[in-house]
Amino acid sequence: MAGVDEVGRGCWFGPVFAGAVILPPEAETALAAAGLTDSKALTPRRRARLVPLIQAATPTWALGQASAREIDRHGIRTATELAMLRALQRLPLRGATTPELVLVDGVLPLRCWPGPQQTIVRGDSHCLAIAAASVLAKEARDALIQRLAVAYPGYGLERHAGYGTAVHRQALLNRGPTPLHRRSFLRRVLPA
Repeated sequence: MAGVDEVGRGCWFGPVFAGAVILPPEAETALAAAGLTDSKALTPRRRARLVPLIQAATPTWALGQASAREIDRHGIRTATELAMLRALQRLPLRGATTPELVLVDGVLPLRCWPGPQQTIVRGDSHCLAIAAASVLAKEARDALIQRLAVAYPGYGLERHAGYGTAVHRQALLNRGPTPLHRRSFLRRVLPA
């Protein structure tokens, strides 16, 4: 079973990320004892400590993303599904082409996934494979946004990771959007 989750869905800037993880049963006890849960419930320091533990516990994990341009072109739901599909397609599986079952965080199924799947409301709090996917995706996206904050100074990206804050809104009003801003998300933020 592969757990999948996304991060950055509500951001104004940058890609949406997804993680996919298959955890062996023997890894679950150790990761639960280490405090693995929903990435939003963890401090940045705790998330950072969990990443190498997750990666050591399983070789079967992958990340996917969909760009701001794809979000603007297809909408956030489709772009999120593309990120999840890309993560699932990158899973290093041995002797199989797809996971037997995909556990999807939330209520909406992956419309583009041809195999068996199950949605789990608050899955990142109830399923360790989804929680692991959430942590890996969150850490990877945050690291990318930190690097992009250097390329796009003055927006406060290093503080808010691209989410809609008063600081971010003011920077957009003063500087205008970058090529990596989600224009479809800014319609209510910027004057026409």
